[in-house]
Amino acid sequence: MPAEQVPVVVLGSAGYVGGELLRILALHPLLGPVAAVSESKPGSVIADVFPHLAAAFGAQTFASTAEAEALLRSGQRVALFSALPHGESAGRIAQWIQLAQANGADLHVVDISADLRLGSAALHEQVYGKPHPAPQLLDTAVCALPELVAGVPSKVMAHPGCFTTAVTLACRPLHALALSDGAFFASAITGSTGSGREPTATTHHPWRHGNMRAYSPLTHRHEHEMRRLVSGKEGCAEILFVPHSGPFARGIHATIHVRLKREHSAAELRAALAAFYKNAPFVAVGAAPPALKDVVGTNRCHLAVECRGKDAVVFSVIDNLTKGASGGAVQWMNRMLGFAEDTGLKLPGLGWN
Repeated sequence: MPAEQVPVVVLGSAGYVGGELLRILALHPLLGPVAAVSESKPGSVIADVFPHLAAAFGAQTFASTAEAEALLRSGQRVALFSALPHGESAGRIAQWIQLAQANGADLHVVDISADLRLGSAALHEQVYGKPHPAPQLLDTAVCALPELVAGVPSKVMAHPGCFTTAVTLACRPLHALALSDGAFFASAITGSTGSGREPTATTHHPWRHGNMRAYSPLTHRHEHEMRRLVSGKEGCAEILFVPHSGPFARGIHATIHVRLKREHSAAELRAALAAFYKNAPFVAVGAAPPALKDVVGTNRCHLAVECRGKDAVVFSVIDNLTKGASGGAVQWMNRMLGFAEDTGLKLPGLGWN
C-alpha cells in the first residue's frame, strides 16, 4: 500500500448508497484498502451482493465491525463513511469517534444519512418523529455542499440529501446574488434507487414502471435542509418543494421556478451561475435544459436557465446515488484529507443505462 493511501471504513456498505460508494472507492488512488462493514452480511462475498463490483473486489468479503475497528487501534489516519439508515448512523459515528480518541487515531468522518443534517435536536425530532440518536455531535458536525463552503469546516461532515443537492445547487446562486424575489417553487423527480434497497408497496418495480406520482407535497423532510443551505448567511429562503417518484432507477431531474427582482436575459443568468461556480469542478451551466442521462453515473450537476421577463426557470440534474450521496461524500473526504477535490471522481457517465 502506498504510504499516502488512507484506509477506509464504510458502514452500511450493503445498501445502494454503500454499493455506489464501493464502486467509487475501488478506483480511488488515495483511499484504500476498504473495510466494507455490513452487520447484515458479515463474511459474505461483496460480489455476491453486488455482482457488478466483482472485477474490483474479487473474493473480498464484508467486514465485521470488530475487524474494521482494528484500524483505529493502530493510531493512524482513517476515513470513515457512514451509509447507515437514518436514526442509526449518528450513534455509531459517536462510538467510532470515542474509540479513535482513545487510540490516538486521526478519524475523518462523512455521514451520508440524515442524522447530522439539521443541526438541531429539536428540529430533528420534529421532522423525523424520534429523538436525535447522538445530540452531542451536533455542536461539531457540519452539513454542507462542498461547492458552497470554503475549506474544511469540521472533521465530521454531513452530506445533504439527494433532492437537497439538486435543488440547492440550482437556487443558491440566485439567492446569494440577490437576484430572486420571493419563494423558489421546486419540483423534482427521483429514480427508484432513492428509496433504498428494500422494496415497499410504492417503490418496487411493478408499481414504478411506466408510472409517476407526487408524494409528500410541501411537507418533504428535505425542505428543511434546502432552506438552510440555500439561505446561507443571507436569511431564510422560502422553498416550496414537491418531489415525484419516477419510473427510472438512477438520477434526479429538478425544475425550479422563481420570480426575479428585475428582468434578465437567459444569457445574463447563465453567466451569473457560471461565474458563481467557476471554481466548482463538478457543476456545469449549459444553454439547453440538461438531460438526465448526461450525468447518471457521474459526480456532476448540470444546470440550465430559461427566463421570460421576471420569471426564471432553473433546471438541475444529478445522479442521486453519486453526486447526491456517495460521490459527494468522497468529494468531501478528498478535501478533508488534503487531496485534490476531484481525485477518484472523474467518472464518465453510464450513457445508455
